[in-house]
Amino acid sequence: MEDEQQLFLRPRTQIQGKVLLLTICAAGIGGTFQFGYNLSIINAPTLHIQDFTNETWWARTGQPLPDHLVLLVWSLIVSLYPLGGLFGALLAGPLAIKLGRKKSLLVNNVFVVAAAILFGFSRRAGSFEMIMLGRLLVGVSAGVSMNVQPMYLGESAPKELRGAVAMTSAIFTALGVVMGQVVGLRELLGGPQAWPLLLASCLVPGLLQLASLPLLPESPRYLLIDCGDTEACLAALQRLRGPADVAGELAELEQERAACRDRRARRPWELFRERALRRQVASLVVLGSAMELCGNDTVYAYASGVFREAGIPEEKVQYAIIGTGSCELLTAFVSCVVIERLGRRVLLMGGYCLMTCWGSVFTVALYLQSSIPWMPYLAMSCIFAFILSFGIGPAGVTGILATELFDQTARPAAYMVSGALMWTMLFLVGLGFPFIMEGLSHFIYVPFLGVCVCGAIYTGFFLPETKGKTFLEISEELHRLNFPRKSPGPTWRDPEVILSTEL
Repeated sequence: MEDEQQLFLRPRTQIQGKVLLLTICAAGIGGTFQFGYNLSIINAPTLHIQDFTNETWWARTGQPLPDHLVLLVWSLIVSLYPLGGLFGALLAGPLAIKLGRKKSLLVNNVFVVAAAILFGFSRRAGSFEMIMLGRLLVGVSAGVSMNVQPMYLGESAPKELRGAVAMTSAIFTALGVVMGQVVGLRELLGGPQAWPLLLASCLVPGLLQLASLPLLPESPRYLLIDCGDTEACLAALQRLRGPADVAGELAELEQERAACRDRRARRPWELFRERALRRQVASLVVLGSAMELCGNDTVYAYASGVFREAGIPEEKVQYAIIGTGSCELLTAFVSCVVIERLGRRVLLMGGYCLMTCWGSVFTVALYLQSSIPWMPYLAMSCIFAFILSFGIGPAGVTGILATELFDQTARPAAYMVSGALMWTMLFLVGLGFPFIMEGLSHFIYVPFLGVCVCGAIYTGFFLPETKGKTFLEISEELHRLNFPRKSPGPTWRDPEVILSTEL
């Protein structure tokens, strides 16, 4: 009889696993995939958009636009993307609270549709300002999705798979980068006539999300803790898990709901005032800054020149650059598989230590490449090794810290802080990198190596391990770390006890 029941339940379990997988894909294709895709497709049409800017100005005024002003317009087109991301990050928290995680991702596609229309008709309208506005709008969309997607997936996943499911955000980011590099090839949409279609192609993943995500469940935690809808939470859990494990997880959610009862959603600035969140906020700021200042983005900036120095023909450099994005995608998959075995701290420390090692070798190779013939090949190898090391830990693990370290009332605000920090750092690095490169020359990576060392040290000494723990168990441990001389914190056994206990 038991064997018959197991045979009956196995197909249902497989169906529930498919629902979770479809939820991951539907959230990712219009979420962090868009971030990576729009980040990379802008590289291919650089010269074509600059020529279009000059032609447009000539048609309006009868005079060519000076080179420095063409460069200024191009810089604005590029930098408006992270500026929009900053606005989106600040918008993500209120959206996630008022509309929910799933509806926020759906509404977010309004920005994508508007941007695609602007991109698609910019050449016909003779307006480079439409490109600038479109880049601002896709930046807003990326800022919202980069915050809401990991929040949505982290709250929907079981604790045994929470890290792996949240890591899929990094997979979709890397996949977006690679797809943007592929679609931007000269043989596809990277030509002088097709660049408006290349920029407007961001509409395709947006439409895929609009078609698939409405069929999938909302975050069970949001439904129960924020909305107080037990029936909707139970239905979402049954679709995501199946009937076997729902009772235990629902009881855990009820305990978390009791702990958050009578507490409103926190605002971003309140996180910095509350002593009970001191360790969480410090980890978010330090490790979030380290991820953006570790030098991975500058490796991509150096890649083309290093590949040319290594003797790769000019027409083949674009294919070698696709290899760099593929490396990050590969390691994102590997991290997704091993994160629940090795834990978050091991991946972060290992990633930063390896980046320190390969960044040091890369610095030596840059310094000696003009005097030793085989040094450009070593520098090229270091680029791939550095990107692989970044993908192993910092690229994915950093993004799930806000989900795991903060409770339901503080999580949206934590993502607002994390997103604002990420986009600000991205903007400042892009703005200051040319000046740093000019001042430090071959030793450009020395400051980034210091950041990698600091990231590894902080992770080793101050970041608690969250592997396999419920959100309530993580809250208990963080309470002990924030109040080491006081009581060990609340015990999450009975809602009645929690009601009289302060987090």
